[in-house]
Amino acid sequence: MSTLHAILLGLIQGLSEFLPISSTAHLTIAGRFMGLIDYRHPEAWTAFIAILQLGTQSAMLVYFARDLWAIALSVIRDVATNGGGKGFAGYSRDSRLVLYMFIGTLPVAVVGLVFKDVIEGDLTKSILVIAYSMVLFGLILWLAEKSAQHVRSLSEVTWRDALVIGMAQVLALFPGASRSGTTITAALFLGFRRSAAARFSFLLSIPAVLASGLLELFKVAQIAQSGGHVMEFGVSNLVIATVVSAVMGYTAISWLLSYLIKNTTMVFVWYRLIVGTAILILIATGNIWPM
Repeated sequence: MSTLHAILLGLIQGLSEFLPISSTAHLTIAGRFMGLIDYRHPEAWTAFIAILQLGTQSAMLVYFARDLWAIALSVIRDVATNGGGKGFAGYSRDSRLVLYMFIGTLPVAVVGLVFKDVIEGDLTKSILVIAYSMVLFGLILWLAEKSAQHVRSLSEVTWRDALVIGMAQVLALFPGASRSGTTITAALFLGFRRSAAARFSFLLSIPAVLASGLLELFKVAQIAQSGGHVMEFGVSNLVIATVVSAVMGYTAISWLLSYLIKNTTMVFVWYRLIVGTAILILIATGNIWPM
């Protein structure tokens, strides 16, 4: 991997992580064309992507710093006062949001651990799977956009909503599905406004993505001592790509939340359909090998 590769991959990760178009799909397609994916050791590419996500995750933590600080203070205050003497019934909306984030994270945490080997295997790097996922989940997003009521706000989230959206987050383990795409789609089906759906989607992703990225970073630190395949990318390139993804990720979050206040998600639906269909055509004509 060259420095230029690292910069380009960081830009791709930062731009596509928060938009409902799948960062994994775009990174894997780019990695294929750059010749960076070694299918004898697909776990190295999985680790690289997880580390890149630490960059975009840091962008999210910075962007939502005030929200997260307010939530933390609310939790401390409610725990100290036992919800104003009313128990959990007296806990504030911000404190309840922490519980909902935890509930929403449980499904992907369990599935991710159980199917760890499959996720790190070559099936999740398949261009064919990515193409079908781009089209299928694009159509589901279109259905959600057309059928949703767009009336509920973030303050109306319940534990049942968190569980449903968390189960939708599990689908993001399919390459091409998109974490933000599946969770925003689920929130739209539940009647949330687009901007509220995106905001909860971002907050919900913090525990899972942060845990996954830190775990892979720990693995890379161990691999660095033994000279594993992920180190072929180079430590400096990993750092460059991660920093670039953080800067671009912050910009993407700000833009998307503003965009969804007045606009629909249809531009992303059409993008997914066009890209997915184009890949399928290239595969059918023999211009891209499906695995």
